[in-house]
Amino acid sequence: MTDLAGQGEAVNEEGVARPVPIQESQPDTGADPDLERAAERDGGAAADDPTEAGGPIDVRTLTRVLFERLAELPADAPEREQVRAALIEINIPLVRYAATRFRSRNEPMEDVVQVGTIGLINAIDRFDPSRGVQFPTYALPTILGEIKRYFRDNVRTMHVPRRLQELWVQVSGAMEELTVTQGRTPKVPEIAASLRIPEEDVRACLDAGRAYNAASLEAAQEHEGGLALLDRLGYEDTALTDVEHRDMVRHLLVQLPERERRIVMLRFFANLTQSQISNELGMSQMHVSRLLSRILTRLRTGNSWDE
Repeated sequence: MTDLAGQGEAVNEEGVARPVPIQESQPDTGADPDLERAAERDGGAAADDPTEAGGPIDVRTLTRVLFERLAELPADAPEREQVRAALIEINIPLVRYAATRFRSRNEPMEDVVQVGTIGLINAIDRFDPSRGVQFPTYALPTILGEIKRYFRDNVRTMHVPRRLQELWVQVSGAMEELTVTQGRTPKVPEIAASLRIPEEDVRACLDAGRAYNAASLEAAQEHEGGLALLDRLGYEDTALTDVEHRDMVRHLLVQLPERERRIVMLRFFANLTQSQISNELGMSQMHVSRLLSRILTRLRTGNSWDE
């Protein structure tokens, strides 16, 4: 197959491809000024020197000519694959620009470009030049959509509700706009006011937007001095084993008669001696001792109180 894109070939009226120089300039999307500057940077490396056939031709013009030629060819014409391959190659800078928007996702950029190329191919197959729309304007949303689906369906190891995934796109866009206009990172109330959504949704969305991979509890954290996440999750509370016992004692205490329950409270919660309890209740210390012994026996066995 002849590499029309790499040689910068155009098609004349007789249907014969001839080499012409390429000087890539960004197609006019009419919506994203950054796209023009990015394509100029990416496309400069693909430019060739002018030839005898004529002056330089930009990507936008070559794309239009190739689409016109593609529309003229029959569906079974072998040349269709050559023209289609040329359209893919000369519009790869558009895919690379779209991929840079996801450079913070910690995915290999070449993998993202390959996924975006699938979106480019779909855009080429569906594009209708007769509608008067510039191809980059039509293709860019398709490329971005394919990349976003890739991250949504193939990259996340943690399930995030679809509503939060879609809301994250709006929140991240609002964050970029507010950062530019304010010169600083926006706060949650500012993002919520910009999108007219509750602050709770913004916070949930920020957490969900970063939830791509589950970290191992045993993996060492460099910023934590080499400690694993498991080592920083807390400590073993030895008092947890007493929770069940305390609950059982509380249940048994409410079954005691008023006098016996008061004796237990004075002895074990107020820390009074038997002598002090006898003075408090107006009974002998010996009687207090016998009652305490009887009460503790009932509590240990769990039997109901029996006068």
